[in-house]
Amino acid sequence: MLSRRILLTALALGAMAVPAHAATIQVVMENLVVSPAEVSAKVGDTVEWINKDVFAHTATARNGDFDVAMPPKKTVTSVLKKAGTIEYYCRFHPNIKAVLTVAP
Repeated sequence: MLSRRILLTALALGAMAVPAHAATIQVVMENLVVSPAEVSAKVGDTVEWINKDVFAHTATARNGDFDVAMPPKKTVTSVLKKAGTIEYYCRFHPNIKAVLTVAP
């Protein structure tokens, strides 16, 4: 009976020690619009920047945290490394803007 309790305790502790998996967040630029315009993520999450337009876009953070270039009809990824609320825009199309909130 004691060995069964030890085994169950070890299994429970092992389950708690499993690291949380990072999420993949998709941000789409299409028809000169970014969607979603506001998105939440966590440090360590991956952002898939999907450009469905026939011209290049960027996701350029106003605070300098990132500047992601997206060729036409391509998807690029980046991993979020810093917490904060980040306003970003497209350098080529400044009316395309959005907010990314990154939790620790």
